[in-house]
Amino acid sequence: MVMDINEIREYLPHRYPFLLVDRVTQLVEGETIVGYKNVSINEPFFNGHFPHHPIMPGVLVVEALAQACGILGFKTVNKRPADGYVYYLVGSDKVRFKRPVMPGDQLTLEANVIRGKRGIWKFACRATVDGELACEAEITCAERKVA
Repeated sequence: MVMDINEIREYLPHRYPFLLVDRVTQLVEGETIVGYKNVSINEPFFNGHFPHHPIMPGVLVVEALAQACGILGFKTVNKRPADGYVYYLVGSDKVRFKRPVMPGDQLTLEANVIRGKRGIWKFACRATVDGELACEAEITCAERKVA
């Protein structure tokens, strides 16, 4: 299954400048997702992180992974933000950064379901650039109904 930015926007409530998934290239509901973020020098965070040596903040790499997890969760349970649901990032464990992510990189985002029960999902996640590990983490998300 492939999702373009228009379909991604149906499954994530985020918008510019905080929508951090550009395309989904693989998705198996209840199992795995692979997508990517094209990292451009035009990203607003590069103005201050760091002006003479721009790198994508690690917390935003984790956020991009969490957004991929949210897409997988929404697709798996056949719900959308328009239905009044949201996925919150509620935990990150075993987070390790292995290389910086810089302008011009294509950040590949991978998440595999470890378990899902009663709206709480745990994922094993990896972010890579050209096959080289940039970040790995276990991410926990919670599905919630919002008013």
